[in-house]
Amino acid sequence: MPEIIEIPVELTHFKLPEAVEERLQFLLDRQDTGEMLTQAEQREADGLVELAEFLSLLHLRSQRVMQQG
Repeated sequence: MPEIIEIPVELTHFKLPEAVEERLQFLLDRQDTGEMLTQAEQREADGLVELAEFLSLLHLRSQRVMQQG
């Protein structure tokens, strides 16, 4: 049986700070134009994408819980 973890509502509204969002977009735009990222930049972009996806998933799940609840 899965364990239920309670998450404070404030955390579900957390999003990437604007500067972090801009950095991620900058790296993704460079990549989209075919420019090679350094290994460090690629790791940074990968980590920021994972974080953004996690926050989106957290937000969607919290919305579903509130609708059911």
